[in-house]
Amino acid sequence: MFLLQLGATGTDPLLALGVLILSVISVLLSLTIAVVLIRGYRQGPGHRGMLYLTVGLIFLITVPELLRVGLPTATNIGTVGRSMLVSGCELFGLGTILWTVNGGGIR
Repeated sequence: MFLLQLGATGTDPLLALGVLILSVISVLLSLTIAVVLIRGYRQGPGHRGMLYLTVGLIFLITVPELLRVGLPTATNIGTVGRSMLVSGCELFGLGTILWTVNGGGIR
C-alpha cells in the first residue's frame, strides 16, 4: 500500500513522480551552488561578480523549475504562457551570467 497517493493525467504516476524528483534535485543542487557562491563572496575580497553569478544561476535553474511545477498546480496559466515565463527567466539568467563573465560585475 502506498503512503502517498499519486494521480497523473496522461502518464504513468511513477513517471510523473520521477520527473518531480528530478526537478527537486535540480533545485536543491542549484541552491547548493548558490550558497557556495555566496559563502565565497563573503569570505573573499567581496567581488560583486559572485553575487551576479548567483542571481544568474537562480534565474537559470531554480526559478524556471519552480515555475514549471508551480504554475500548472496553482494557476490556470496555459502552456504558452508558462513557456514564455520559463524562457524569460532562463534568458535573464543566461544574460546575467554572460554579462558577469564578460566583466560587467567586476569592479
